[in-house]
Amino acid sequence: MELAPARCKGNAEQLGQVVTNLVSNAIHYNRPGGSVSVKVATEGEAAVLVVADTGQGIGPEDLPHIFERFYRADKARSPAAGRVGLGLAITQAIVQAHGGAIGAASEPGHGRTFTVRLPAAGSERQWARFDGVPPSSGYLTPT
Repeated sequence: MELAPARCKGNAEQLGQVVTNLVSNAIHYNRPGGSVSVKVATEGEAAVLVVADTGQGIGPEDLPHIFERFYRADKARSPAAGRVGLGLAITQAIVQAHGGAIGAASEPGHGRTFTVRLPAAGSERQWARFDGVPPSSGYLTPT
């Protein structure tokens, strides 16, 4: 874990839900014995949260849809396990309501990385959507 101070304004309960959703997904969809990493930092005018796992990853055909309500990349998993495909949609809605953006990068068999960018405390900047651009390809463009 890399947890540097990163201040942003927002509803603490809702932002806590963002962290909970991303970390619980990273644990749930990881491989046995896999790892989860969490990084928090300030980058320019953004507070940044990165949650990555070493699980099975998400296929390129599914990646553009993972923030849609009820979308499940793994069709074989039953919603009976208490997961119905709302967590990432809720997470995205919370992040966007706080003037931020969330993006995902994944390579099948090599895990997933979710990056959340929120305006840092004192910043007037808001961040555009990732639109499928992986965080390693560059940062979000401010609007």
